[in-house]
Amino acid sequence: MRNIIIEPLRQPSIEEQKIEIVERKGIGHPDSISDGIAESVSRALCNAYLEHFGAIMHHNTDEVQITAGESAPKFGGGEVLKPINILLTGRGISEVDRKKIGIDRIAIGAAKEYLKENIRNLDVETCTVVECKIGHGSGELRDVFKRRDSAPLSNDTSFGVGFAPFSETENIVLETEKLLNSQKFKRKYPAVGEDIKVMGLREGDEITLTVAVAFVDRYVADLEEYIEIKSILEENIIDLARKYTDRNIKIFINTADKYDGEKPSVYITVTGTSAEMGDDGSVGRGNRANGLITPNRPMSMEATSGKNPINHVGKIYNLLANQMASDIIENVDGVKQIHILILSQIGKPINQPKAATSQILLEEGYKIEDVQGAISRIMDEWFDNIGDITEMLIKGKLKTF
Repeated sequence: MRNIIIEPLRQPSIEEQKIEIVERKGIGHPDSISDGIAESVSRALCNAYLEHFGAIMHHNTDEVQITAGESAPKFGGGEVLKPINILLTGRGISEVDRKKIGIDRIAIGAAKEYLKENIRNLDVETCTVVECKIGHGSGELRDVFKRRDSAPLSNDTSFGVGFAPFSETENIVLETEKLLNSQKFKRKYPAVGEDIKVMGLREGDEITLTVAVAFVDRYVADLEEYIEIKSILEENIIDLARKYTDRNIKIFINTADKYDGEKPSVYITVTGTSAEMGDDGSVGRGNRANGLITPNRPMSMEATSGKNPINHVGKIYNLLANQMASDIIENVDGVKQIHILILSQIGKPINQPKAATSQILLEEGYKIEDVQGAISRIMDEWFDNIGDITEMLIKGKLKTF
C-alpha cells in the first residue's frame, strides 16, 4: 500500500485571490538556453548509452553555465564582437566493461544542435564557444543503478510538486511566449528574437503583461519600423489573451525603450538573445517543470533539466506531479483545483514514495468522499507506470522548463 493522502485545500482558489503573479522565460532567455542544452545533452547521452551499452548509465548534466559575449547591434544589422561561452559540466559514465563512448563529443554535438534548432539567428560556429568539462567514470552493466528492485531506487530525499488547472493568467503568460516563439510567427515577423520574457500580474479583474522581446537588428530598418512591430505584437497578444479571459488586459512591451534624443535606446540584438551581451545563464534559475514561475502556487526549487531520467527524483517527481494533477482534473468530476506533493526517501524505490499528497478544492455540492477513490486510483496508476516518465523524457515528449 502506498502512502497516498487526500485532503481538502483550505484556501481561496487561484482565480479568487486578489493578486496573482506569473512569469515565463522564453526559449531564448539565457537561463532557458542553459536548461535546454542540459536536457538535450542528457537525452543524447541516454540514447548513446542505449545504443552502445544496452542500458542508460548514471549521469547528470544539469550544470550548464552561459557567460555572455559582447555585441554591437544596430538597425539593419550589427555584429557579435565576442562569442558566448557555454560550459558543460556534470558527471557521466564513459566506459563500461572496457567499451568506451566519447562523452565530450556527444555533449558538445548535442549542445550545438540544440542552439541551431532553437536560436535561428545565432551562428553557432562563430558566435559561441562550447566547452565540455563533464567528469568521466566507468562502471559495469551488472551494477547499473545499484540495488535496483522492482523500480529504480531514489538517488535523494527530495520532493516534487504539481498543480492543475492553469489559471487564466498562467495560460495567457505561457501561450504568449509560445505564440511569439512559434515557427509560424517567426516566418511572418522575423524581427522577433527568441529571448522573450513574459511577466503577468493580475490585480482583481485586470491582467497586466510586461513583455520583453529581443528584436533581431538585421530585420529592423529603423526606429519607425521598430515601433510599428511593437504595435503589431501588442495587437497579437491582446487577441490571444481574449481567448482565455474576459478581464481587462494591459500590454507593455520593452518598457525600458527610450525614443527621445538623437540616440534612441531600444531592445535590439544581433542574434535574438541577450546572451550575446551582458546576460549570463544557468540551469534551474528559470521556469519550473511546468514551464512557468508561479509564486502563488506550490513550487520546487529543484532544477529538472539535465538530471538523469532513471532515478533522480528531483526531476521525475516534479514532472510526475504535474502529469498526475492534469490527469485528475481531466478525469475526476468535482475537482476544482488540485495540488500534488510527492516526497521520496533516498535508497527507496521511486514508485514507493514516503508520501504522496493530493490537496484539493472541490466544486460546490461535492464532498471529499465523492472523489477520494478516483484520485487514489489515478495516483496509483501513475506510480505503477512511473517508467513512462523516463520513456517520455528520452523521446523528448516531456518539457522540463
